[in-house]
Amino acid sequence: MASTIVWFRQDLRLADNPALQEGIASKLPIIPLYIDDSRENEEAYSRPGGATKWWLHHSLMSLDTELKKRGSRLIVRRGPPEQVLPELIDEVSADRVCWNRCYEPLSIERDKGLKQTLGQRGTEVLSRNGALLVEPWEIQTRTGGPYQVFSPFWRAMKEHSFPEPSSAPRKLRTPEERPHSLTIEELKLLPRIKWHAQFYENWKPGEAGANRELDRFLKRGIREYKEDRDRPDHTGTSRLSPHLHFGEISPQQVWHAVCASLGENPEKPSIGEPYLRQIIWREFAIHLLYHFPRTVTEPLRGEYSRFP
Repeated sequence: MASTIVWFRQDLRLADNPALQEGIASKLPIIPLYIDDSRENEEAYSRPGGATKWWLHHSLMSLDTELKKRGSRLIVRRGPPEQVLPELIDEVSADRVCWNRCYEPLSIERDKGLKQTLGQRGTEVLSRNGALLVEPWEIQTRTGGPYQVFSPFWRAMKEHSFPEPSSAPRKLRTPEERPHSLTIEELKLLPRIKWHAQFYENWKPGEAGANRELDRFLKRGIREYKEDRDRPDHTGTSRLSPHLHFGEISPQQVWHAVCASLGENPEKPSIGEPYLRQIIWREFAIHLLYHFPRTVTEPLRGEYSRFP
């Protein structure tokens, strides 16, 4: 029987996940997939450290738990996506593959190649925006170019309306026979030396942990954020950065939750603006990376390359 593969990457959540929604819309059994590609670690700028791998381990465990609650489970494979995806497509007779877009230069190059390769095989590929409020190519200066200064970018972003986030599915349709999967433990993401032992006392990776952190911030931090964010003796920040990085929560979820908690119009926030500006700084960074891929290793302005 035909099926749909939903490839989880930097979007380790079920709520407000456009790729997953596309998979559900196909009305076919869904194969949730995570691929461990060691080649992603070859470039120095993308090599994950021990803390990152610790977080990824627990985030994947959390995702798998949430999938199991809905009658599914995460399929874990190891190897180049160019090899893993065609093999799994043949194995489960998949008609389509859905994923949310990544914006790093190497990821863009990889995904373009995969779309072409899979398309030639007759497999439909659907890519969606699951990481940003606005795609990098959807916001431009008056001359039609990309922004390079934050303040006008912020003003332009305030002219956009951001869609309400979608809820997590209650149940997922699964195939009669599930394909083979590695265990998450087999990825060996956890450090052998237990220097990370106290991490879990302070951080809870995963979608549920992200939502708890957001709730805490909305109840005890958002109104004082402008002053308390610079106070090391206060927990004045949202602590959502790692959750956003791994896609355990979407910027749409954060934006609308902040505005709802303050009773503000999502299109004209006031009290929440100091914090929401930080969400837009994240958008701006990805906007620059997309339009100026050299900034992975070089400054945006060439004169700073000679900065002592």
